[in-house]
Amino acid sequence: MPITQSMLSFPRLLLLTCTFTATMVIAADGNLTFKSSEQETQYHRLIEEFRCPKCQNANLAGSDAPIAQDLKQKTYELVQNGRSDQEIRDFMVTRYGEFISYKPPIKPSTWLLWFTPPTLLALGLIGWLLRARQRQGVSTAPLSSEESWRLKQLLDGSSAHTQTSQPNDQEQPHDR
Repeated sequence: MPITQSMLSFPRLLLLTCTFTATMVIAADGNLTFKSSEQETQYHRLIEEFRCPKCQNANLAGSDAPIAQDLKQKTYELVQNGRSDQEIRDFMVTRYGEFISYKPPIKPSTWLLWFTPPTLLALGLIGWLLRARQRQGVSTAPLSSEESWRLKQLLDGSSAHTQTSQPNDQEQPHDR
């Protein structure tokens, strides 16, 4: 099948579209101007701290979702208006709930979130230690000559029905 001009133009169009979109995303954060370096630091610290409601495991700084772009813009506006970190956090939590924060406060509604993992870890560690302690008290008796012979036969790959003599001229054990 010969390559047509329209086949060549599609990859070019796709590449151009991707490049243009990526440039717009980069420019979206690059066009922000701050009155001071403290405001810029505050802005970047906050967008690192807030979770993207759509992405769930990405912060605002690492997300390109439309909602993340809106939240970054709102954070920028609040920083520009001179709001403190706590005022901005309170605004975001009021609007989006505790989920927006990667560091939710310790209060009755978040106790399960904060205390379940360490409690489960402690219980698992205690259980493991108790089990290890029980195993230390268990002693094993040495093998009898018949058991030693049978073990040797099994390890050598011989069957139990092989007609070889046992140590101490005993009869060969039967399969159990």
